[in-house]
Amino acid sequence: MKEETVALARVKGRPMQARFFLPEAVTGPCPAVVVIFDIFGMTADLNRIAVRFVDQGYAVIIPDLFDRREPRLSCVVRALRSSVRGAGREYEDIELAREYLVSRPEVDPQRIAITGFCMGGSFAVVLAGRGMFKVSAPFYGEVSTDPKVLRESCPVVASYGAKDSKALVDSGRRLEAQLERLGVPHDVKFYAEAGHSFMNRNTGFLAEKIAPHLSMHAEYHHESAEDAWRRVFSFFRTHLG
Repeated sequence: MKEETVALARVKGRPMQARFFLPEAVTGPCPAVVVIFDIFGMTADLNRIAVRFVDQGYAVIIPDLFDRREPRLSCVVRALRSSVRGAGREYEDIELAREYLVSRPEVDPQRIAITGFCMGGSFAVVLAGRGMFKVSAPFYGEVSTDPKVLRESCPVVASYGAKDSKALVDSGRRLEAQLERLGVPHDVKFYAEAGHSFMNRNTGFLAEKIAPHLSMHAEYHHESAEDAWRRVFSFFRTHLG
């Protein structure tokens, strides 16, 4: 695997750092994925997630939406608000990441997907309906009650933990119902033994000692995560080629 840190020029403010990954031996333009992190930001666990995609032949970019000259908490709060209301500077950052993939000769610009976790999953849901990506794979993201958000949606493979908060489980049900009504190809699954963040191996006191005991039951769940990976790659093969 090849990995590098790239600086993406914003219209205003400091450039945004992003991690870019490529399979070791790229024989032709390959499909690619934009990965949007959760509120913990650019953690070491994201490399593990990137490796899973790279091992299947995908290029990966992870934009650091929190890379700004502001307190970290301010960045988190603004990103959470943007992810829910469908507007904000973070969408410009994600588009910068997508444009970078398009600019790389190793990447097929017609085969770019997006995935995200928690907050990132909310971004992935909104962006599914904006024509920027061929496939979206949100994990436990919030879903707007406005049906227009998904009116032009690309195919979606989504995953939720049934032990997550009621609000997020309801979001998953709403996503499934809206995609069904619109006739959009989709695969939405709820994992009975999993809660929030079941795909992520976040570390630290909050992630390891506090989050598992909250109503979201936020912790990694191996069996659910592995099944979700299987579904994502199968769905991507069908809709990205």
